[in-house]
Amino acid sequence: MRIIVTNCNTTQEMTEEIVRGARVAAGPGTTVTGLTPAWGPESAEGWLDSYLSAAAVLDTLRTYDGPSYDAVVMAGFGEHGREGVRELVDVPVVDITEAAAHLACLLGRRYGVVTTLERSRGQIEDSLETAGVARNCAAVVGTGLNVLDLGDDERTETAFLAAAERACAAGAEVLVLGCAGMTGLQRAVGEKLGLPVVDGVAAAVKLAESLVALGLTTSRVGSYAEALPKRRVWGEA
Repeated sequence: MRIIVTNCNTTQEMTEEIVRGARVAAGPGTTVTGLTPAWGPESAEGWLDSYLSAAAVLDTLRTYDGPSYDAVVMAGFGEHGREGVRELVDVPVVDITEAAAHLACLLGRRYGVVTTLERSRGQIEDSLETAGVARNCAAVVGTGLNVLDLGDDERTETAFLAAAERACAAGAEVLVLGCAGMTGLQRAVGEKLGLPVVDGVAAAVKLAESLVALGLTTSRVGSYAEALPKRRVWGEA
């Protein structure tokens, strides 16, 4: 089984970190390939970045000419584009935001999301609403860190734990890592917090594997029917 993992930004180092986390989660026989958009923002933080990122990810998958793949994992937390990708490709598409929230709902009555900047809260809340899992979200809390700051492990862990306290105070019984760049952090903070911490990348990989194993893919009836044939002009990188 081959899974394509798409980074939502152009930072290759982040793609590599995401892929490492995805490979840890993947089962025997699953190959994980990471894709980095050739254009777009170096980090996705805000509405402008998110819409630009969505177009870049779609273009990356549209022009992909590597080995065939069985599923796509979209590694952008709260970012746009998943509906478009589901129209574009003929394999299951799992977004890390949806995946993490769905698994969190199996582990506790209410979950909290700990993300990067406070400005990302609105996008994440909207994404959870669209996915039908917003009702169970107790809070979306920012750490105050930029996406590109997450490479400082000690600083990230400290900021995450402080934000996690706020999420728990709001009623969260489970926590979700609200950025693909936080992949792997659950191992460091889960024991300290004493509650489950869900990594969206790992969750999405396992759900993608399950869908492929069950022979299931996106429904073409209604919402995700194939895009209408027409002339579309794509920009140049």
